[in-house]
Amino acid sequence: MTENAKSDVLLIESQYFPPIDFYKTLIEHDKLKIEKYEHYQKVSFRNRCYVAGPNGRMILSVPLTKGKNQRTVMKDVKISNEEKWQALHWKTLVSAYRRSPWFEYYEADLEGLFEQPFNFLLDWNIACFEWVNSRLSIQPAVTFTESYEKVVPGITDARDTILPGIIRADAPQYTQVFQERTGFIPGLSILDLLFCEGKQALAVIKGEK
Repeated sequence: MTENAKSDVLLIESQYFPPIDFYKTLIEHDKLKIEKYEHYQKVSFRNRCYVAGPNGRMILSVPLTKGKNQRTVMKDVKISNEEKWQALHWKTLVSAYRRSPWFEYYEADLEGLFEQPFNFLLDWNIACFEWVNSRLSIQPAVTFTESYEKVVPGITDARDTILPGIIRADAPQYTQVFQERTGFIPGLSILDLLFCEGKQALAVIKGEK
């Protein structure tokens, strides 16, 4: 990756604790523009992430109010807080990762994030994104779109390219919690990498470890 390429702006949708491929794409750019005015799309990482369980991949899905209507603009997609989804997601993470090498290191701060109330999916995704960035010690310059444009010249448009079931050819591998039982599971949330590799997570993303 040349220095000129690294200075490009990456345009992408917001995602819920994105997969590792998201961050591998992110570190190839200096600036990030997050799409706010797209229509919500089903079957994406916008409101879901995947983690490792003893029987394989598990999904954590944020319940939405009217967000399932694909005509809803992403900035207006609301979370359905009628069910205690944050408590359920946190319980799942504790159960899956309490024996991982680094879970205890992140536990208190991450639990605090899951205790904060959010009404809009975009706000929740950004809070999760910022939490991860601080743990990876990365500080991308972040801006948001001001309208929807189908074609945006001069930048890297990665909208709807990082999707469940699509894995980068250079996706890193590392030792996962249940790997001896399930084999390595690609496409998991960045949380999986953090809990397994901790302070070495960024080096893994960069292919340096």
